Amino acid sequence: MDNNVFKGKWKQIKGETQKQWGKLTNDDIDVIDGEREKLIGKLQERYGYAKDRAEQEYTDWSNKHNSTTV
Repeated sequence: MDNNVFKGKWKQIKGETQKQWGKLTNDDIDVIDGEREKLIGKLQERYGYAKDRAEQEYTDWSNKHNSTTV
């Protein structure tokens, strides 16, 4: 998902983000505020993922999310 689209749809998809990654707190969701890089950073922090793994998690989730909303 394009970063601008992600930011624009954040209020709609933040609940789905928290369902996908249950270790993200409400505070994490507020801090992320629709910014892809912040989400990736929080995935690294909460799950101990390397940056490549966190980016892949985001990409896989984003592709899945895009295919269900189109």
